[in-house]
Amino acid sequence: MGISVGTVRKALDEMETERLISRRQGRGTFVIDQTSNEHAVRFSNIRERDGSKIVGDAESSSVLEGTASECEARNLQLRIGEPVYRIRRVLSHKGAPLLTEESTVSQSRFPGLSHADDISPSIVVLSHHYGVLLGRAEEKVAVTTASDVDAQLLKVAEGTPLLTLDSIVFAIDGKPVEWRQAKCNLAGYHYYAEMN
Repeated sequence: MGISVGTVRKALDEMETERLISRRQGRGTFVIDQTSNEHAVRFSNIRERDGSKIVGDAESSSVLEGTASECEARNLQLRIGEPVYRIRRVLSHKGAPLLTEESTVSQSRFPGLSHADDISPSIVVLSHHYGVLLGRAEEKVAVTTASDVDAQLLKVAEGTPLLTLDSIVFAIDGKPVEWRQAKCNLAGYHYYAEMN
């Protein structure tokens, strides 16, 4: 084909980094199923005490249309005032609220989302439905305390320490797809980060 081995290896490394393929010593290289359960939780770092990933059940969700604020525009590389969808969810695990989540996505990337009742507002499900290949994500972590609203949604006392996650998920072309802010009640759970 006229392509050097080094170029092919570099391309495979990049595809593995973007989680499009997985390579297993002695077994080969495999294309990752973008709709698998394992892929669905790839951007979640909340774990059970035993290390198993938590998917979470959407206890409630809403999708609202709006225009990009300065902060949303900066994080999603949009113009201020560009049409966006704001997705709000409360996720529970084992029947108890685990986290609140507020996400913003561009209307141009996900047209008609506010009218699509049969689509989960999870970025992995949305990206699959709209044909967007997800790449990497960045996440900033801080500790805050529960406001009155947080306390009601998460069923904790006001002032309870919460883990706040500020994340941006990128497509494989490097463009931001979703900006998400989540507040988690980590009582009984862990935040897990893998470093290479």
